[in-house]
Amino acid sequence: MAGLLAAGTSLAQGPGPFVNDPEAPVPSSVKDPEPWQEEDVQLPAWPRDADLVELKLDAPDDRFRHYIDLRSLSTGRDGVVRYTLVTESDSGARNINFEGLRCTPKGRYKVYAYGANQQFMPTTVGEDWQLIDERATDTSRYELWRHYLCVPRLFKPRDRKQQVRLLRNGRVPQVENTGFLTN
Repeated sequence: MAGLLAAGTSLAQGPGPFVNDPEAPVPSSVKDPEPWQEEDVQLPAWPRDADLVELKLDAPDDRFRHYIDLRSLSTGRDGVVRYTLVTESDSGARNINFEGLRCTPKGRYKVYAYGANQQFMPTTVGEDWQLIDERATDTSRYELWRHYLCVPRLFKPRDRKQQVRLLRNGRVPQVENTGFLTN
């Protein structure tokens, strides 16, 4: 036993085959040239019913209907997909949010403004990006992230033409979700 301890001690003190770098080497092609920064956001025009497209969700017992305003749907240079989300109850009451969604591995969202009296009111409550929770009671953001706005497994926004096509026609789950997904 003393021999093992001495051998272990001498290996730890002398130079060995391994170099203990504080950071693993990363190829320059993988490193980000500069940290991500969100661009300035302009609030959109108030949504018109003619521009709303219903979001088809995998929640048949959902008491709400969700719509995306196609006029407000855009992807910024910062990679954030921004849109107006209209949520309508069975009684016709509406909640209107202007939001942003990032196509990160777990998805993140941010509420920029709430709608009231035919205008948007900027919020300071949702200043931080929130993780999208797939187990939340409202699955609209998760569905937007996973099936409509982002490319599966590539974690980047779809081009606007594809986003609009999927929102208008619904997604094709057997094609979109083939292969392994990261958790």
